[in-house]
Amino acid sequence: MNIYHITYSPVSKTACLYFRGCNFACKGCVRRKESQDIHLKEAFAQPGTSVRFLTLMEVMRRLNKVEVQNAVFMGGEPTIDPKLPDLAKLIHKELGANNILLTNGFILPPLEHVDEACLSLKALDNCLHLDFTGKSNHKTLENFVKYYRSIKLRSESILIPGYIDCEEIEKIARFIADVNPNIPYRIDGYIPVPGASWRRPTSEEVDKAVNVARRHLTNVSCLKGSEGLQGEVVKIF
Repeated sequence: MNIYHITYSPVSKTACLYFRGCNFACKGCVRRKESQDIHLKEAFAQPGTSVRFLTLMEVMRRLNKVEVQNAVFMGGEPTIDPKLPDLAKLIHKELGANNILLTNGFILPPLEHVDEACLSLKALDNCLHLDFTGKSNHKTLENFVKYYRSIKLRSESILIPGYIDCEEIEKIARFIADVNPNIPYRIDGYIPVPGASWRRPTSEEVDKAVNVARRHLTNVSCLKGSEGLQGEVVKIF
C-alpha cells in the first residue's frame, strides 16, 4: 500500500493513516512543509526523506493494537491507492470503526466501506484551480455531487489572502449550497510552505471568509491555526 505513516489519538480513539502520492500538485500543500503528522511532539521526517510503506496486513496488525473508533484516510491522496477499498473493508470487518476519507475528489473510488468523506474544494474558478493544482476542477465538481448522493459528506477549502480569497470562498459556498446548503463546510487558514510566497491569513480575514460563506450555508466553521489539540497524538508507524 501507499501508507507510510500512522498516528493515533487515544482521546478520540482516532487513527490517521497517511498515504504517499497525489494526483494534484498543489502549490500550498502542507506536505511540502511536513511529511508526517504536525501534531506529534517528537521530531519527524522531512519531505523528501525515504520512507517504508506498509502492506495491508501490516497496517491491520498495527491498528489491532489500539482501540480504533475512527479511521481517517488522508495524504497525499488516498484514492490513488488501489488497495484502499480492501483496507476500508477490513477495518469495518475487524475493527467496526467509522471510515473517513479525506480527498480532493478527482477520483470516485468504491464507497461501500467508506462512511464519510471530506472533499477539499480548492477553487471554483477553473483557471485558478489549474494554476494551484495543475488539474482542471471539472471532475472534482462532478464527483462532489456523486459523493453527496452516496455517503455522508462535508467539505473544506484553504483561504489564501490575495489568491484564494473571500471572493473565491463565496463562489465555492454557492456551489455547495446548490447541492445542499446543510453540507458542513470548513475554511482553513493557509499555512505557509516552502516555495510559496503567500502569507498566513489573519484571524479577522478568516472570520470574514466564514461570514461570507454563511450567506449561503448553514454549517460553516474554520481553523485559524491557533486552536489547541485535545489530548496527545502518538506515532504508531
